[in-house]
Amino acid sequence: MSFVDTLRQWDEAVTCVEREDLSGAFRIFLSIEEPNSKIYFDIGCLHLLNQDLDAAEKAFDCSIRRDEHMAVAFFQRGITFYKKQRYEESLGDFQHAFKALRGNQLIDYKALGLRYKLFACDVLHNMALAEAQLGNWEKAQENLVKALDNKTDAKLNAIDRALQSTLKQKLFKLVEFPSKALFKPNKHYVAELEKKDYLGKAKVLASVVPQDDFSGFAPLQPQVEDGPTCPKEPEVLRALEGDPHTVLFEFVPETSDELAVVPGNIVFVLHKGADNWASVIFNERRGLVPYNYLERLEISLASKQKEEMRKAPSREPPTRPERKQGLTPSHNSTGDIKCKDAQSPDDSYIVKVHFTFNFAVSVPPGSHYDTLIKKISKKLNLPSTAVTLSVTANADELSLVSSDTEMESVWSRANGRRITLWCHNKEFQQTDGEPNNDIHLVALHTYDSSNPEDLNFHQGDTITLLSKVNQDWFEGQCNGNTGIFPASFVEEVPVNAQ
Repeated sequence: MSFVDTLRQWDEAVTCVEREDLSGAFRIFLSIEEPNSKIYFDIGCLHLLNQDLDAAEKAFDCSIRRDEHMAVAFFQRGITFYKKQRYEESLGDFQHAFKALRGNQLIDYKALGLRYKLFACDVLHNMALAEAQLGNWEKAQENLVKALDNKTDAKLNAIDRALQSTLKQKLFKLVEFPSKALFKPNKHYVAELEKKDYLGKAKVLASVVPQDDFSGFAPLQPQVEDGPTCPKEPEVLRALEGDPHTVLFEFVPETSDELAVVPGNIVFVLHKGADNWASVIFNERRGLVPYNYLERLEISLASKQKEEMRKAPSREPPTRPERKQGLTPSHNSTGDIKCKDAQSPDDSYIVKVHFTFNFAVSVPPGSHYDTLIKKISKKLNLPSTAVTLSVTANADELSLVSSDTEMESVWSRANGRRITLWCHNKEFQQTDGEPNNDIHLVALHTYDSSNPEDLNFHQGDTITLLSKVNQDWFEGQCNGNTGIFPASFVEEVPVNAQ
C-alpha cells in the first residue's frame, strides 16, 4: 500500500470517529496494511473506548514497538494495565512515560497531529495511584510531592486532593486520556490528495483547419498539399539538459555513484569520460553508466525508437568498462565529473562493510588483516585500534576478525570476489542499552532512496539523530535501520511548547 493510500484511509477513519461511526472507523483502520505508530495508537484508543482492554493492550504494544520514544503511548498502555488491575505493569509504563518527558513539564503533541498535552504532573499522579494500589503509600506521597514541583495552576487542586487521600491511605481518581483524542494526518498533505484541474478543458474557438476539433497543446501544423499525413513530432526533449540516449542493456550498479537502468530507459548524457563512463540524468537522479550500454537518440526518429524500446536486446551486453584507480566521480555545478575516491580494479576483492551506514572498499586478493583494517579505518576516519570486524552481525568470539585470524578462511567466504563484513566502533558501543543521542526528529516528508547508505522513512515517522554529517545531511536511526538522509526532510520533535 502506498503512502498516499495510507494517508487517505487514515483521514477517512478519523472522520468516521468524528461522526460517531466507530464501526466504520475500525473497518478502515484495520484495512491499512502497514500502520505506523500513530495509527496503532488511534486503534488502541478506540479499543479502550469500547472497553476492549486486551485489544487495546495489543494495539499500544504495536505503537510502542514502532516508536519506543512515544511517551503518550506508554501513558495509555499504563492506563490500560491499571484498568486490568495489573498495577506493577501499569507503574512501569507510567515510569517509562515520565522518563520520555526528559525533565520537561509537558509534551505538546499538536505538531504531530494530536491535540493533547501530556503533563509530567499527570504522569506522576498516576504513578502515585499505582504505588497506592500496591500498598506503597510512602512512595505514592513522594510521587505526588514531585507532581507539585511540576504542577500547573489547573492541576493544583487535583494533586492536593490526591495528597490528602494518601495521608489517609485512601485511593484517589485516575487521570485518564481524552476518549476521542486521536492522531490525525497532516492537513496540508490531506488537502493535496484531491486532484485539482486549474486549466480546465481546452476548447477550439477558431481554426484554419476545416472541422478542427483538436483541443490539445500541439502547435498548428502547416496545411499544404502532399504534406505529411502524421503531425510533426514535438521536439520537447531538446529543452532538457544533456543529450538523450536510449539504454540498450540492463546495468546493475556496484557502487553508490553508479545508476541502475534497464533496456528502454531514456537517459540524458551530461559528460562522457575518457574511461568510457558517462555521467547521466535519469528520473531526476545523477549517476554513472557505461557509455557502451547507450545509443544516441535521434529526436526525429522518436516514434521508431519507441517501437525498438519494446523489443528485448538481441545480443549480450558489452564488457563493463574499467574505472581509473584512485578515482570516483563527483558532479560540479555544470554536470561535469571530478574524481576523488578509489575504485577497485577488476581483480580486487570488493568488501561491503555494515557500519552505522554501509560502504564498500576494495583490497587486493588474499590481503592481510592489516591491509584490510587500514583501508576501513581510513574510510571511517577512526584509528585501527578503535575498530573491530566480524563476519556476522553479532560480533562474538567465533565471528571476530583480528590480526590472529587466518585470512584464508575469511576470503573463502567471498562470492564472486565480493564479501560482506560487519564493523563495530569500540569507543561508542552501548553498555546500558540507552542511545548515545536523545535528540529525536519527526519526518515532514517521505524519503525513499535506492542508495544502500541512505535511511528510508515515511512522513510522520520518528527518527533518532545519531550525527550531523553537514548542514544538509544527517545520520539517524528509524525502525531498526540506520543511514543518512536530507536534513530538510525532518524537524526536531518539539518538547518545550508553550
